[in-house]
Amino acid sequence: MATFCMQTLGCEVSAIHTVNYSNHVAYRRVKGRKTPASEITELYTGLKSARLNDFDMLLSGYCPSAEAVEAVGLIARELRLTSTLKPGSFFWVLDPVMGDNGRIYVAEECVPVYRSLLKDADLILPNQFEAELLSGVKINDLASMRQAIATLHQEHRTPHVLITSIRLPATTSSTPSAAEEDLATSAKLSVVGSTATSDMKPRLFRITVTALPIFFSGTGDMFASLMSGRLRQAAASADLLTTKSWQSPDDVLPHDLPLAKAAEKVLASMHAVLKDTAKHYDTVIEEWTESHADGKSGDDEAEERHLRFTRAAEVRVVRNAGALREPPGLGDFIAVSLEVGESGVENAEQVRNERHTEDADQVNAKVTQDVDGAAASRE
Repeated sequence: MATFCMQTLGCEVSAIHTVNYSNHVAYRRVKGRKTPASEITELYTGLKSARLNDFDMLLSGYCPSAEAVEAVGLIARELRLTSTLKPGSFFWVLDPVMGDNGRIYVAEECVPVYRSLLKDADLILPNQFEAELLSGVKINDLASMRQAIATLHQEHRTPHVLITSIRLPATTSSTPSAAEEDLATSAKLSVVGSTATSDMKPRLFRITVTALPIFFSGTGDMFASLMSGRLRQAAASADLLTTKSWQSPDDVLPHDLPLAKAAEKVLASMHAVLKDTAKHYDTVIEEWTESHADGKSGDDEAEERHLRFTRAAEVRVVRNAGALREPPGLGDFIAVSLEVGESGVENAEQVRNERHTEDADQVNAKVTQDVDGAAASRE
């Protein structure tokens, strides 16, 4: 999934798999194994011995053990060290995959190891639960969300933070209009991001999206991989590729940050892909229901139903490669600057009103950019 998404954006990718499974675990039938930390190190050593380790970016995701997290961290630190004399020449996107919805699904000893790596990462992509684990702050409103991001910036020195799947009350100033028309009764999720100022204070923006009522397989990998490619494009457009961690000057407003620009494109692409996947999923359900109208269901039939529905929920990225390259409906996913005080009061309406009318037509008219460089790749 991640490799295909990055390659679709023009990236050259060297992939080291942290698991080698026949299929993802949602099928409840899996063959294969978790990659030992020693093998991760060995594979990277092979790349290095062949002089294939001149990477512009590193994207790291799920690691099956604390030892594997440490092995990835050592690789990232080595690549960082070799780029010391060339600011901006290496960028690490860390997706700290640990759990969701209040449940950890990796070994608990992974959590402190991830915390120890935050100071070395340029961008982290936790979901709400993972952000709570890393920051030590329980997120239940805008004020606590700001506190969590400020902690990650100031205590852990992470320049860029993008928190996914935040379940906070949607504001009408940042709800996608077209998406709302399509699925007006659906729940809302927020993506909240920040690029720190020079003194590591948050610059918050928010994009609120429609949550489709299906558990898709592959959304996390799709989001992280597309963000890697799109952020490098946005940083190149802002002439930041020779700036440490691609941090924007302090006078850049939150909604104009390269991180916000990249997130807009990624969410527009993902919405198109997931809508198509949801349509396919509904067709599979309808066909199954019609062919099993008698209502009888034994254990074998229930298992077959589970396998068929799980396959139908696989994100259809290959069929929607065009939406990855040219995000449709981009004007419906506009980042909004957030001014959040300790009380959690949000003041974003004016920013959005001034910007949405001006930008929506422009971004819908032309959304294609040349890919300048490659995420997790060599130029």
